[in-house]
Amino acid sequence: MSQNSPRLNLPFLQPSQAQKHVTHNEALRQLDLITQLSVATTNASTPPAVPDQGEVHALGPSPTGDWTGQAGKLAAWLDNAWHFVTPGMGWRAWDESAGQIVIWDGSAWINPPVATQNLDGVGIATGYNSTNRLSVRSPATLLSHDGGGHQLKINKANAGDTASLLFQSNWTGHAEMGLSGDTGFAIKVSPDGSSWTDALSFDPATGAASGAAVQTSADDTTAGRLMRADFGYGPGNLLGVVAQSGGSPTGGVIERGSNANGDYVRFADGTQICAVSLTAMDCTNTEGALFASNAVVWDFPVAFAVGSTVAVSGSGGATTRFMGLDAPTDTQVQFKVLSTAIDATALAPTATAIGRWF
Repeated sequence: MSQNSPRLNLPFLQPSQAQKHVTHNEALRQLDLITQLSVATTNASTPPAVPDQGEVHALGPSPTGDWTGQAGKLAAWLDNAWHFVTPGMGWRAWDESAGQIVIWDGSAWINPPVATQNLDGVGIATGYNSTNRLSVRSPATLLSHDGGGHQLKINKANAGDTASLLFQSNWTGHAEMGLSGDTGFAIKVSPDGSSWTDALSFDPATGAASGAAVQTSADDTTAGRLMRADFGYGPGNLLGVVAQSGGSPTGGVIERGSNANGDYVRFADGTQICAVSLTAMDCTNTEGALFASNAVVWDFPVAFAVGSTVAVSGSGGATTRFMGLDAPTDTQVQFKVLSTAIDATALAPTATAIGRWF
């Protein structure tokens, strides 16, 4: 029969043993040390200078002084001497300095393993509830990579449900972004947490933007709104064919062109300017006290709006010459070059017409 218990190594009383109380007291003392085990420190290496009676330390891998050669054991100060106990696999102890339970795994004192699957909830520095099953109270939360990228996934069961990030102030919602009630990404804002405005929404099929932050019409000049490409203008549609619908521009801002009848510029507001340098001509025909060129018709390179007022001006080609103009139509004007003296020099007159194209 063994003289010690198999698990706690407690000494047994033996038949016909003298001074049985010594063996019994040794077993009680060992039970007093290891039952409801509490240690002052774990992984200890240096004995305290003045230990208390019954003080226990869980020694680390390289103890020194009176603990030399006792690595991994429990060191207990009893009756002015250190007594050593070898812990068994799975022994539990309360680490007084760390304020937590530790377990002996056969080679070191470790934190107890924690089951992390299918938890009811987790509260970090705060409590969780049935809705907020993960709750964190902290100045910041870090989600980092594991050697590459990192994705944060927010999944909803059906298209009509919500998958979003809600931003609150004093527990009142003021901004939300995500998939709210459909599969189109949207950003909405609120002054009070109850009335909400869809600031910006994106069509999931086309990516086109809409919402209160975007122009609603071509004449929408609300401050702070984003300019729509089909209403506003930018490098892509600044120059191009101008167009309009009901007086509102629908095409480019500036249109420039030329043909055999001259050059023209059209603006999105309806202004049109036509210019031409005509065939050189002399002024040898008597016209009262003046001398004139033959009558010439200038067909505008593009027509003006029917019924609009067209203003035409020009230069006869020299300081002694000027142009005499008939009333222009929307498509042409007739004129002569006039001179105060007969002038057989062939000079090219120029003319400019200003009006509207709509």
